[in-house]
Amino acid sequence: MKRMQDLVGRELKWVQPRAMKREFELRDGDDVAATLSFRSLLGSFATAVTGDGSWTFKRVGFWRTRVTVCVAGTGAEIATFRNNTWKGGGTLELPDGRRLRANTNMWGSTYAFKAETGAPLVRYRKIGGPLHLSSFMEVVAGTAPELPWLPALGWYLAIKMNDDAAAGAAAAGAAAAG
Repeated sequence: MKRMQDLVGRELKWVQPRAMKREFELRDGDDVAATLSFRSLLGSFATAVTGDGSWTFKRVGFWRTRVTVCVAGTGAEIATFRNNTWKGGGTLELPDGRRLRANTNMWGSTYAFKAETGAPLVRYRKIGGPLHLSSFMEVVAGTAPELPWLPALGWYLAIKMNDDAAAGAAAAGAAAAG
C-alpha cells in the first residue's frame, strides 16, 4: 500500500469491489492505496489501512452523533468528528485544538475536508452508485499530520451519509404505503 503523502494531487478512486461486502479500496490506477472494511453489514465499526498504518472509526450516539478515530489495536482516540446535519457536514476535532470543517452539497455527491484557513485538504466527487458505492477522490494538501487517515475517514463519513439517506428513503416509502 502507498503512503498518503505520495498520492497528493493524483486522482484516486474509492471502489466497492463486491456489492454485498462492506469492503472498499482506494485505487491509484490498478494499485490499491488503502482499504476500508466494516466489521458487519449493518454496523458502524470500520478499519482503515494505508501504507502509513491502520485506524478504526466508529459512530456513536443517537441524536448528536459523533465518530471516533482510534489507532487500530490500541483504542487510543486521536480525533472526533461531530456531525452537523443542518449545515451539511461537521467538524473534525483534533487533540492539538485544531478543527477541520467537512462539508457536502445538498445531494451528497461531493464532500470535502478543509483546513481552518478554508483551504481544501481532501475532496470527493461523484459519490454514489446503485450497487457498488464509489467516488473519485483527491488529496489536495500533503502536510497535515492527519493525512495518513483523513482520506479514509472522509470516505467512511460519505458511506454513512449514503446509509442514512437510504434508511430515510425506506422509512418514507414505508410511511407512504401504510
